[in-house]
Amino acid sequence: MTVHRMGLIMNGVTGRMGTNQHLARSVMAIRAQGGVELKNGDRIMPDPILVGRNAEKLQALAEQHGIERWSTDLDACLANADDPVYFDAGPTNMHTETLSKAIAAGKHIFTEKPSTDTLETALDVYAKARDAGIKHGVVQNKLWLPGLRKLRTLIDMGFFGRILSVRGEFGYWVFEGEFVPAQRPSWNYRAEDGGDIILDMVCHWRYVLDNLFGAVKSVSCLGATHIPERWDEKGEPYKATATDACYAMFQLDGGITVNFNTSFCTRVRRDDLLTFHVDGTEGSAVVGLTDVVIQGREATPRCVWNPDIEQPVKFFETWQKVPDQRALFDNAFKLQWEAFIRHVAEDAPFKWNLLEGAKGVQLAELARESWKKRCWMDVPDLPA
Repeated sequence: MTVHRMGLIMNGVTGRMGTNQHLARSVMAIRAQGGVELKNGDRIMPDPILVGRNAEKLQALAEQHGIERWSTDLDACLANADDPVYFDAGPTNMHTETLSKAIAAGKHIFTEKPSTDTLETALDVYAKARDAGIKHGVVQNKLWLPGLRKLRTLIDMGFFGRILSVRGEFGYWVFEGEFVPAQRPSWNYRAEDGGDIILDMVCHWRYVLDNLFGAVKSVSCLGATHIPERWDEKGEPYKATATDACYAMFQLDGGITVNFNTSFCTRVRRDDLLTFHVDGTEGSAVVGLTDVVIQGREATPRCVWNPDIEQPVKFFETWQKVPDQRALFDNAFKLQWEAFIRHVAEDAPFKWNLLEGAKGVQLAELARESWKKRCWMDVPDLPA
């Protein structure tokens, strides 16, 4: 068994998601386990260099994780042939420039979604990567969540029969920042800085729906900025110019109808921050990040409408929890990182590429156009 080094240029990981999920819980966790095992028994050990604009933050983050290499000079990092992989968790509105530079430098690309901020640039970046012959991927982490993997198993087993509809609920209350600090960065609520819940989250729903239920064929959407004023990290008030809620319907290949509410202005009274309620002819399921409850046809109560009496059916008691197998599931981001590293190292299959990422941007653009025109928008196939 031989351990091979793989140099990773990790750009923009001083942010919350980049630090926690991509650096600490993915790359550093992979290093702690001794690398990624290949089919031939060899292992790939990722060797990151942290890149960004704030030297103080980079140095502190590198020291925290025992990383020797960090830099504020992206161009110099891209010029280093010893680091073949470029990862981008920086602001979406900078992805077109940074990804294009990395592709021109011959780097393999792995990037957070959205891949870019417009469909035109997303397809352009994909075409550059395709023509350069490099490996490329987009983070689509929710597919590896324990709850969604259990859902995939239920679908494959035929538990639902014919799936009729899906109801998605995502979100929670993000504090305005005046009295309680906000849980998300202020740029998320400024359109001029790339903030927009439609672009941010509809990209997620595209790959989840496409991969679990059927290709998205049309969309109808309503966006909103419910909270017009927020307070930034310095306690200064600012005008919120980006959407903080999105209410959408999707029609899928095969006739499945999806309702999806996405909001950072809602208080949670459901099983998790993200839930999918799936109804089928033979059974239904409510799916969270980790847990799933099901109700088969034989356990479905016979409901009768009678508002004059207290509800006799204890609905929550009629559902059965799918056995907890959480110990079998690793971190969702880490699992996709391992799959991408194998893709680069031994050409293992990896379908979640920049074209798949462009589909998410496409759906977000069509959702915004639907909102503007107040109409349904069809989703055309993208050229391969």
